[in-house]
Amino acid sequence: MPENDQELLSRLKKGDVLAYEEIYSKYAERLFFYAMNIFKQQELCEDILQNVFIHLWEKRKEHNITHLKAYLHQAVKFQIFKMLRNQRFTHEDLTRLNIVDASLNASRKMEFDELESLVKNLVNNLSPRCREIFIMSRFEEKSNKQIAEELGLSIQSVKNQISKALKLLKEQISPEQLAIYQLILFIFFI
Repeated sequence: MPENDQELLSRLKKGDVLAYEEIYSKYAERLFFYAMNIFKQQELCEDILQNVFIHLWEKRKEHNITHLKAYLHQAVKFQIFKMLRNQRFTHEDLTRLNIVDASLNASRKMEFDELESLVKNLVNNLSPRCREIFIMSRFEEKSNKQIAEELGLSIQSVKNQISKALKLLKEQISPEQLAIYQLILFIFFI
């Protein structure tokens, strides 16, 4: 059973490296996509993510974090603003930032519902084992290690099944739809 964020934070405060790695595994991908939706520069977004997680580790004993997901989201936003402040940025960057932070209107909600329905249908068409692993990974937010232990598989088998599922989904969904879906998911559930 996956640990909740409070247990992970408690272990992190004690210097538990495995708790830190679990937090990274659980949140890094979503935070990276959030930054990518603003900057569209992989190296810059990787730097932002690295800064957030280095700070989390260095200040682990000083922080009184009550909601880990919200804290990490705010930390990424802070790093983004810091990057924008320290460099010249384009009107396009500012527009993307405003879009990400703006509340979603009815048309976005409809677009999300359509995309969510498409993704669910595509996931339902995966082979049973592939579907099960993908759902555990992406919707239940379990780590590859947790999935492997729960299903009695190797971690590499889990990775292979997730890669297979992602490849099939990417073939059926346009890059624009996938980016919108990930952005909306991130905004709704962060």
